[in-house]
Amino acid sequence: MIILKMASPNGGEDFEISLLSFEKLDRASPDLWPEQCKFLSSHPITTSPPKWMAELESEDIEMLKELGSLTTANLMEKVKGLQNLAYQLGLEESREMTRGKFLNILERPKK
Repeated sequence: MIILKMASPNGGEDFEISLLSFEKLDRASPDLWPEQCKFLSSHPITTSPPKWMAELESEDIEMLKELGSLTTANLMEKVKGLQNLAYQLGLEESREMTRGKFLNILERPKK
Protein backbone atom coordinates (compact mmCIF):
# COMPACT_ATOMS: atom_id res chain seq x y z
CA MET A 1 0.00 0.00 0.00
CA ILE A 2 1.36 3.39 -0.98
CA ILE A 3 0.21 6.42 0.96
CA LEU A 4 1.25 9.87 -0.14
CA LYS A 5 0.38 12.75 2.11
CA MET A 6 1.05 16.39 1.41
CA ALA A 7 -0.01 19.41 3.32
CA SER A 8 -2.48 21.54 1.48
CA PRO A 9 -2.19 25.31 1.76
CA ASN A 10 -5.76 25.67 3.01
CA GLY A 11 -5.62 22.50 5.14
CA GLY A 12 -8.35 20.73 3.17
CA GLU A 13 -8.91 17.09 4.01
CA ASP A 14 -10.21 16.40 0.49
CA PHE A 15 -6.82 17.20 -0.99
CA GLU A 16 -5.08 14.72 1.34
CA ILE A 17 -7.65 12.00 0.63
CA SER A 18 -7.22 12.48 -3.11
CA LEU A 19 -3.52 11.64 -2.74
CA LEU A 20 -4.07 8.26 -1.07
CA SER A 21 -3.29 5.20 -3.16
CA PHE A 22 -4.24 1.70 -2.09
CA GLU A 23 -2.52 0.03 -5.02
CA LYS A 24 -0.75 -3.22 -4.18
CA LEU A 25 2.33 -4.05 -6.21
CA ASP A 26 2.83 -7.69 -7.15
CA ARG A 27 6.56 -8.17 -6.68
CA ALA A 28 6.42 -11.63 -8.27
CA SER A 29 5.84 -10.13 -11.70
CA PRO A 30 8.90 -10.48 -13.98
CA ASP A 31 7.63 -7.51 -16.01
CA LEU A 32 7.71 -5.15 -13.02
CA TRP A 33 10.78 -6.57 -11.25
CA PRO A 34 13.12 -8.22 -13.81
CA GLU A 35 16.23 -7.85 -11.62
CA GLN A 36 14.60 -9.75 -8.76
CA CYS A 37 13.54 -12.60 -11.05
CA LYS A 38 17.06 -12.91 -12.46
CA PHE A 39 18.49 -13.01 -8.94
CA LEU A 40 16.00 -15.62 -7.75
CA SER A 41 16.57 -17.86 -10.76
CA SER A 42 20.34 -17.78 -10.24
CA HIS A 43 20.04 -18.40 -6.46
CA PRO A 44 17.61 -21.26 -5.91
CA ILE A 45 15.98 -21.57 -2.51
CA THR A 46 17.28 -24.58 -0.62
CA THR A 47 15.78 -26.11 2.47
CA SER A 48 18.98 -27.77 3.66
CA PRO A 49 20.95 -25.93 6.36
CA PRO A 50 24.14 -24.12 5.33
CA LYS A 51 27.36 -26.16 5.29
CA TRP A 52 28.81 -24.36 8.30
CA MET A 53 25.70 -25.08 10.34
CA ALA A 54 25.77 -28.81 9.54
CA GLU A 55 29.06 -29.08 11.44
CA LEU A 56 27.62 -27.56 14.64
CA GLU A 57 26.67 -29.66 17.61
CA SER A 58 23.57 -29.03 19.70
CA GLU A 59 25.69 -27.33 22.40
CA ASP A 60 27.05 -24.91 19.80
CA ILE A 61 23.56 -24.07 18.57
CA GLU A 62 22.39 -23.44 22.14
CA MET A 63 25.35 -21.11 22.70
CA LEU A 64 24.52 -19.21 19.48
CA LYS A 65 20.93 -18.81 20.64
CA GLU A 66 22.12 -17.60 24.05
CA LEU A 67 24.53 -15.07 22.55
CA GLY A 68 21.87 -13.91 20.09
CA SER A 69 19.46 -13.14 22.91
CA LEU A 70 21.94 -10.93 24.82
CA THR A 71 21.68 -7.16 24.81
CA THR A 72 24.59 -5.14 23.45
CA ALA A 73 25.87 -4.37 26.93
CA ASN A 74 25.63 -8.00 28.03
CA LEU A 75 27.37 -9.16 24.85
CA MET A 76 30.20 -6.68 25.44
CA GLU A 77 30.51 -7.95 29.00
CA LYS A 78 30.71 -11.53 27.69
CA VAL A 79 33.44 -10.54 25.19
CA LYS A 80 35.44 -8.78 27.94
CA GLY A 81 35.17 -11.93 30.05
CA LEU A 82 36.50 -14.04 27.16
CA GLN A 83 39.37 -11.59 26.64
CA ASN A 84 40.27 -11.80 30.34
CA LEU A 85 40.09 -15.60 30.20
CA ALA A 86 42.40 -15.66 27.15
CA TYR A 87 44.83 -13.33 28.92
CA GLN A 88 44.89 -15.52 32.03
CA LEU A 89 45.43 -18.60 29.86
CA GLY A 90 48.36 -16.85 28.16
CA LEU A 91 49.93 -16.02 31.53
CA GLU A 92 49.53 -19.59 32.72
CA GLU A 93 51.03 -20.95 29.49
CA SER A 94 53.96 -18.54 29.82
CA ARG A 95 54.62 -19.72 33.40
CA GLU A 96 54.50 -23.37 32.32
CA MET A 97 56.88 -22.73 29.42
CA THR A 98 59.32 -20.94 31.74
CA ARG A 99 59.03 -23.77 34.24
CA GLY A 100 59.70 -26.30 31.48
CA LYS A 101 62.84 -24.47 30.42
CA PHE A 102 64.19 -24.43 33.97
CA LEU A 103 63.49 -28.14 34.40
CA ASN A 104 65.06 -28.91 30.99
CA ILE A 105 61.81 -30.53 29.88
CA LEU A 106 61.49 -28.41 26.79
CA GLU A 107 63.94 -28.56 23.97
CA ARG A 108 65.85 -25.32 23.50
CA PRO A 109 66.38 -24.05 19.96
CA LYS A 110 69.79 -24.95 18.55
CA LYS A 111 72.04 -22.14 17.42
